[in-house]
Amino acid sequence: MSARIGKLRWWIIGLVTLGTILNYLARSTLSVAAPTIKADFGMSTEQYSWVVLAFQAAYTIMQTVAGAILDALGTRLGFFIFALGWALSNMAHGLAASWQGLAFFRGLLGATEAAAIPAGAKTVSEWFPARERPLATSAFQMGTSVGSMVAPPLVVFCILNWGWQSAFYVTGALSLLWAALWWFGYRDPEDHPRISAAERKMIAQDKAAHSAGSRPATRMEVLRSRGFWAIAVPRFLAEPAWQTFNFFIPLYLVSVWHLDLKSVALWAWLPFLAADFGSLAAGLVPSALMRRGSGMIASRKLTMTFGALCMAGPACIGLAGSPGLAIALFCVGGFAHQMLNGALITLCSDLFEPRTVGTASGMAGTIAWIGGMVFTLIIGQSADVYGYSPLFVALAGLDIIGAAALWLLLRKWSG
Repeated sequence: MSARIGKLRWWIIGLVTLGTILNYLARSTLSVAAPTIKADFGMSTEQYSWVVLAFQAAYTIMQTVAGAILDALGTRLGFFIFALGWALSNMAHGLAASWQGLAFFRGLLGATEAAAIPAGAKTVSEWFPARERPLATSAFQMGTSVGSMVAPPLVVFCILNWGWQSAFYVTGALSLLWAALWWFGYRDPEDHPRISAAERKMIAQDKAAHSAGSRPATRMEVLRSRGFWAIAVPRFLAEPAWQTFNFFIPLYLVSVWHLDLKSVALWAWLPFLAADFGSLAAGLVPSALMRRGSGMIASRKLTMTFGALCMAGPACIGLAGSPGLAIALFCVGGFAHQMLNGALITLCSDLFEPRTVGTASGMAGTIAWIGGMVFTLIIGQSADVYGYSPLFVALAGLDIIGAAALWLLLRKWSG
């Protein structure tokens, strides 16, 4: 008989966090290798934006599909299938011989990576009581920035020693290993052989209190929900910032400050370290606000709003007089985005019951990525002509509008 583990739910969210790290490591490999691949393939920034767009388009469409699959197959099998898919798709990037081939494999990666955030949100809803969800969500969300933070030094090391293709083989192989860990390590709380009786009872009682007598909402019921749009609209307006940070910081440093590959590896991971602290803040600030009398939903709204206001930092990047100052302002942006995004993802677990969270989170993610995709098109068409500065100002403005939309749509939700 397997030994019981106290507070197993935190080990489970640690496993989800590791998967999220490797998910974002895989997707960030291209952005770090982009200057080398662009030179190898003779790509323009516009062609590179089409490669990025292939990922975004597939990811956008598949988030809704992935959320529904996770709800239908269960978190264990569903996440395992998608993890295998993104691992193999990422490794296939090394076979590309043109930017069109790279775009094809990028699309496959986007389609399979789309399950990560819905799976994380679903795991939180299945394993954690409402009071612990902000911290659990911030834990797995930290994986998004850790993966992006690890990418520059690891990918540059691979490129300098074995060529750019090796970077995709290495990061893909790590995801394959994680898929095996997930399959053998995860079960639902009702079935896990290592969970204690006390923890299983606590989780069951919380679920009963929040979903007694209810049935899973249909997709149309989710879409008609005011709470859904309170999450989806701010995520639509906020996602362009995170995708810009993920896909374009290395290109920005090369094109604006003329840094070489080693310098990119030295600098480009720092905004994602700051983003980790933003994720942590998204978990700690709501709890602190609730201890001071704020309602659960109000604490999420206040946290998101503070993060949106902090986006004033990256709006000033055009005024930076050195790459160091530009990176410092990117760090403010990374912190701000993960703080506000963590609050929005947690809201999905707060407003929808566990059997619907995957669907609701996936559909909100699709809408968010439409925003990111549109902004990528704008960058591809305008960055070489007008520069990056106006785009960074626009990102801050979008987040402020998103905060206003959140308060407007949830104005009757203060508890």
